[in-house]
Amino acid sequence: MATSWVEGAEGSAFPLANLPYGVVSGAELPDGGVVVRIGNHGLRLASLAGAGLLDDAVPSASTLFAKPSLDALLAAGPQVWQALRTRVSELLTRGGDEQALTAPSVVPLVGTTVHLPFTVADYVDFYSSQQHAENVGTIFRPDAPSLPENWKHLPIGYHGRAGTVVVSGTPVVRPLGQRKPRGAPSPSFGPSQRLDIECEVAFVVGVGSQAGEPVPTSAFTEHVFGVMLLNDWSARDIQAWEYQPLGPFLGKSFATSVSPWVVPLAGLAGARVDPPTQDPPVFDYLVDPDPWALDLELEIRLNGTVVSRPPFRTQYWTPGQQLAHLTVNGASLRTGDVFASGTVTGPLREQRGSFLELSWGGQEPFALDDGTTRTFLEDGDTVSISGWAMGTDGSRIGFGEVVGTVLPARFDPHHPHHPAHPSR
Repeated sequence: MATSWVEGAEGSAFPLANLPYGVVSGAELPDGGVVVRIGNHGLRLASLAGAGLLDDAVPSASTLFAKPSLDALLAAGPQVWQALRTRVSELLTRGGDEQALTAPSVVPLVGTTVHLPFTVADYVDFYSSQQHAENVGTIFRPDAPSLPENWKHLPIGYHGRAGTVVVSGTPVVRPLGQRKPRGAPSPSFGPSQRLDIECEVAFVVGVGSQAGEPVPTSAFTEHVFGVMLLNDWSARDIQAWEYQPLGPFLGKSFATSVSPWVVPLAGLAGARVDPPTQDPPVFDYLVDPDPWALDLELEIRLNGTVVSRPPFRTQYWTPGQQLAHLTVNGASLRTGDVFASGTVTGPLREQRGSFLELSWGGQEPFALDDGTTRTFLEDGDTVSISGWAMGTDGSRIGFGEVVGTVLPARFDPHHPHHPAHPSR
């Protein structure tokens, strides 16, 4: 098994078998740049390209990394992705002259700032955990079937707001909106009182597709570059009042946080497992000739307390099926599209992927290590979602964290032009 000469790489969450991509800035990268993470260091790809160390594998490397963004690399396609990964692996394992030439491009990540690594083109969020869908259905619609009639026939999703996808560490301002609790005589306006999170896994599209041409499940790796973690912040009281009949809108669109590192699909080869059995049988366009799911272990922390560990392998709909359904009507893919799994929830209480479920709609507060309890988020709370997978060599493949802290709503009910002012 090959090991890297970078100190601390092996045994970390970012070993040679991982090699995720991100964009960072710091003292040695004042304008920011694309790096491959190895341990707690970043390999500067523009520096390697400038030294000619990538020319044989990727002749266009100098243009791919001319800007602090993954956009050009995502669009380059799977042959370039694999050639670059192979070459980077060589440079990080070979000693002698190649190590000496590569070492100046390796910088510590301590003290650097992470950035959103690519331009988000479109954002789609699915609803693919049966346990989550049943829990939410029971909480929101106690007098109706927990699963909608269509749920096991197609991957349900909604089209989100790409402009409010933010990188880990970006604070989240409590949203304003209309709410109407069950039994209330009329709606009210103000800050959300039931602010929630959703622990999700996101897939990043590299190569786009032509409008009018569906992408089959078998073409997943031709289009999808890699995987990130995602927190779909959700204002449950706003959502519950607005979502019928057209689905989520202001209850979701205020913020979506993603982890700063994109783990390439090649780094997750060891995490592929058989997907769950689907019954009833799906339509032909959702049949994958080589079906697979991902075995990822996720963890949710609230103010440092582990409150849930959802297992991604239990998702009913697979990533390939999500992509096929997303495009079956002829909708095109674009470089930088992000589609997310929907909340990841397992069959056990301690595997629930949202606070709506953990507190069962606010009826069952859960405890934190500091002695306090929560149902939904309070101002100042910090949520961290992390995850890992098993590598083909037995190593642990990490994703880093997606972190967000809740800030108070920007709300002045006494301003005469504010919608909630008594005179209006």
